[in-house]
Amino acid sequence: MNLINTLQIPTSKLDLFIRSVEISSYLPGRVRLRSSKLISNPALEVEVQAQLGAFSEIASVETSTVTGSILIKYEPAVLRKNAELRKVEEYIMTHAKRR
Repeated sequence: MNLINTLQIPTSKLDLFIRSVEISSYLPGRVRLRSSKLISNPALEVEVQAQLGAFSEIASVETSTVTGSILIKYEPAVLRKNAELRKVEEYIMTHAKRR
């Protein structure tokens, strides 16, 4: 058994980022995150857009500095070919808010 996975220790910058935001909703191909740090913070908005937009597997990233929302859209089959993004999606699936 892998201790890092058992303890759910972040293993990359992307993994750490996902664990630092609220996972508001998840459907395969569509994830909405929320971060109070994004509200009224255009510099962080630019950084989030650049970091997430750098993944060719992600179709689009929409952010709002008014609500702190980050909407990520992607094709599930394409995203899951990237091992790091597949791991992040698995984390999101198990930690998304249930309504």
